[in-house]
Amino acid sequence: MNRDELLIAQLEDRADRASDRYMLVAGDFLDTHQRKVAEDFAKSRKLPVRLLFYGGYEDAERSMPVFLPDYIEMPEKGVPEEVSDLLRIVRVSVSKGGRQLSHRDYLGSLLALGLDREVTGDILVRKPDERTGGGADIIVQTEIADFIEMNYNKAGRTSLTVEVLPIDSLDTGSINIEQKQDTVASLRLDSICASAFGLSRAKAAEAIRRGIVSVNSVEATKIDMEIREKDKIVMRGKGKVTLDEIGGTSRKDRIRIKLNLYR
Repeated sequence: MNRDELLIAQLEDRADRASDRYMLVAGDFLDTHQRKVAEDFAKSRKLPVRLLFYGGYEDAERSMPVFLPDYIEMPEKGVPEEVSDLLRIVRVSVSKGGRQLSHRDYLGSLLALGLDREVTGDILVRKPDERTGGGADIIVQTEIADFIEMNYNKAGRTSLTVEVLPIDSLDTGSINIEQKQDTVASLRLDSICASAFGLSRAKAAEAIRRGIVSVNSVEATKIDMEIREKDKIVMRGKGKVTLDEIGGTSRKDRIRIKLNLYR
């Protein structure tokens, strides 16, 4: 049984439990490839309960499959309280003047606690402000939030302060973003990925074919897919960017672009 088949078996089991026990049942966080597998699974058969995906905010890259019995009503906006209660924010702060940490730093130090990647969602790195040297809002399953609060005090040699907050305390407006200007031969996905993530075109194309790249939260496997302004691109293990602006052409007939890099 391969990983996709194992995921489908787990989804089937959770759907059956939600139906048989007439209760909400949620799974672990899925990446964009796994979510596509889950969506295809849901479309291919008639489920006994509703399925939604929830990652804590609208543009979440990682989301949990949640199976809902019919007594849980969907509000006009957002998700039911029973669903939002599944997640918490672990707000991590670095002392003012301390080393600014990256997404990779936070993820690596969380895994060093013995946690599986599947119990954590998006890691939103915050820029420094007047009180702190920056930090991150880390979306986690509620059941492991207290463990992280008690044990997560360092990332490498950098000391951290941690507090657990409700999911509605998420502040996406303070995300740390850097801008990069470049020129590319075309607006194809492989060309934009090469520029955004510092790769050769061949390496970028290989990553796309492996299924580790998504565009606007949908898995993208065509290297010649055309990217447009404001499109969001994520490469697993490398990070997230948006194509902020497409400009004119250079003297060498290359296209000028501006990228927003999420650190």
